[in-house]
Amino acid sequence: MKLQEIYNVLAAIIILFAIISFPSILKSNLNFLPQAFIFSTITIILIVAARKFVAHSLDADAEHEIWSIYQWGIKPHQHFSKPIKFGIILPLLLSIISFGIIKFPVILTFEARALKRRAAKRFGFYSFTEITEFHNAVIAGSGIIAALVISLITYFLPANFEYLAKISAYYALVNLIPISKLDGAQIFYGSRTLWLTLFLITIVFTIYALFPFLS
Repeated sequence: MKLQEIYNVLAAIIILFAIISFPSILKSNLNFLPQAFIFSTITIILIVAARKFVAHSLDADAEHEIWSIYQWGIKPHQHFSKPIKFGIILPLLLSIISFGIIKFPVILTFEARALKRRAAKRFGFYSFTEITEFHNAVIAGSGIIAALVISLITYFLPANFEYLAKISAYYALVNLIPISKLDGAQIFYGSRTLWLTLFLITIVFTIYALFPFLS
């Protein structure tokens, strides 16, 4: 993992921690902060690890970065002077203006690149080193599945962790939005069947998160 990627992962942990803990800070419930930080760290690391593991199995690497937007229109000249890190600005802004009610944990995206050994192993030459859109969708899907598994495990822990289980469900749902470089876009354009399957599963998780009386 490159140094810049490590910085991006650490930034994602801090942003997720801020989103989770902001309502408790407003209520001066500081006892919740260590729990929120541990959960944020585990969540981000496991999601990143899941993507990297799947990418490695495909002889590729998934390099993580803060979600940024450069092009704001459809025409070539319709872009910002430099990429805007929406993965930092938008989650924090929505959390602040809603006093912690709106959770929008869209922070990290990834860029999958085939390793040279992929070409050597599968083709014998280095002329083809790109991964397919389907493989890219599988890598992105592993991050969504990791978030759902975290939500499920957290929900059934002996202690009262339902709030944190909800966060993981929200993470999976909002990252399935098929825009920009989010997981949802990479899955949708790589395999609509996979996207629809994950979307339906995530909706079930989110319904249970929003309406705990159904569970």
